[in-house]
Formats: sequence, C-alpha cells, structure tokens
Amino acid sequence: MSDTTHDGAIATSAPPSPDDGLTSAELAAKYGLSVSGARPGLFEYVRQLWGRRHFILAFSQAKLTAQYSQAKLGQLWQVATPLLNALVYYLIFGLILGAGRGMSKETYIPFLVTGVFVFTFTQTSVMAGVRSIAGNLGLVRALHFPRASLPVSFALQQLQQLLFSMIVLLLIVVAFGSYPSLSWLLVLPALALQFVFNVGLALIFARMGSKTPDLAQLMPFILRTWMYGSGVMFSIPVMLEDKPAWIADVLMYNPAAIYMDLIRFALIDSYDSSNLPSHVWLAGLLWAVLLGVAGFVYFWKAEERYGRG
Repeated sequence: MSDTTHDGAIATSAPPSPDDGLTSAELAAKYGLSVSGARPGLFEYVRQLWGRRHFILAFSQAKLTAQYSQAKLGQLWQVATPLLNALVYYLIFGLILGAGRGMSKETYIPFLVTGVFVFTFTQTSVMAGVRSIAGNLGLVRALHFPRASLPVSFALQQLQQLLFSMIVLLLIVVAFGSYPSLSWLLVLPALALQFVFNVGLALIFARMGSKTPDLAQLMPFILRTWMYGSGVMFSIPVMLEDKPAWIADVLMYNPAAIYMDLIRFALIDSYDSSNLPSHVWLAGLLWAVLLGVAGFVYFWKAEERYGRG
C-alpha cells in the first residue's frame, strides 16, 4: 500500500497486523504465553514442592549450620539455649512460685524441661515462618520455585534442632528415674504430628508476614502469652483446680499443650494418662490435619503475590 506525499515522494505504510484489535489476554492465548510466576493448580503445586524436596532439606541444613557460626560454642547453643530457659523457669516457677505442686522433684524437672524443649519447637517454627518470605526477598525475586519451600524448610530446620536437643532431654529424663521403654517410641508420632502442625502455622504466618513485616515484632508477645497458657511450667488441672472446669479444658486442648503432654506421657514414667485430656491422640491428629491443610491452601492462594511490591 502506498500514497503520494505533498512533495511528490512515494510513502509506504505497513499492512494491517493480524493481531490488531486483540486484547492482551487474547494475544497471550494465541501465542501460548503465561504470566511469570503464575500460581499453578493445587495438586500441581504439591508436585512442584515435592520436586524441590532436596533443596528444602539442603537449605534447612545450611541455615542450621550457619545459625551459630559466629558463636564460639557453635552448635552447642542449640541445646544450651532451651536448657538455660528451663533453668530460669525452674528457679522462678519451680522454687519461688511453687508451680510444680502436685508433682515430685523427680517428675517436675523432666516435666518442665520437656515442656520448654517442645514448646520452643513450635515457637521458633512460627517466628522463622513469619520472616521466611520477607527476609528472603532476594531469593524469592531471583528464582522461580514454590514459595512454600521456604517456610517448610525453616520448620524442618527447627525439627533438626529439636532432635539435637532431644539427646540432652533423654539424659535428663533418665537422670530423674525414667528409663528407656517401649513408650518412648510414642515420641515419634507425637513429633510427626507437631511438625505437620508447625508447618501449617509457619505457612499461615509466612503469608501474613510477607505483607506485614512488623508482625515479626508483635509475635514474641503473642507466643509468650501462648506459652504461659499452655502449661509449660505447671500442670493445668492442678493449677486451675479452683476455677471453672471449662477453663482447664480449653487450655488442655490447645495444640501446644497437647503435643507437650503426649511427649511427657511417652518419656516420664510418673506422668501417666490421668494427666491427659480424653481422646488426646485424636485431638493431636485433628490439630495437625486442620492446620497443615488450611495453612498450605492459605499460603498457596497468594503464591503469585510473594516478592512483588
């Protein structure tokens, strides 16, 4: 197609494009284009996450190694930190406030140390989850991978740290008169349920923390309140025996208390089933499934938004 200009020159114009008039969505469909970082379907997302399992494990191990790399005692702080916390709580709650009433010293000290170690597992998983996206924006923006890999990896890091601490915990339990038995094997399913619960919670707070970084400053206060209400330092039924029964029931069925009590029951001979709420294993399973599934779906729904803006 050509036209004559005012000075007699011949001007040519390009023929109309076959794409003229098409919307962006129609152009993308025509040429097979997709949005960068678009959220895949739920089952495809699970498949992709499973495909990154080696990365998740390696990343968690690297973070665990680097965590105390600048400290002279190095990895010993993995055990020393919860032990020092347990010592402080024993001095304040055990000796001064008498929070161990209803239990002998041989029961209360393993009871307290177990509670501190197990609650710390959930506490640190949540805190790591809050920062998992906001604290790794360079990685999120540079590489394409399922973002759930990060909070899952951080929860796995905390599980590995707990397993190191369990060696010391078992020595303390033995030192106070509870010797290895078949009941100790119950620790494995209890920790598995708690890990699934922690992953779900970490995923929920990872999404929330990705948009509200200040949440990391608020969470220590929330977690401290949760710890005091979960019977870490005292027996809930004994401490609340003069209060309405429903208060003790609510506190005993909260997930942190359930997982602590399951592991106490498994390890401490004198901590028998009378200290546990009814259907405690079922309650632990329901909390794990509920938070695990809900947390995963909640995190997946915002997959496209992580690291943007």
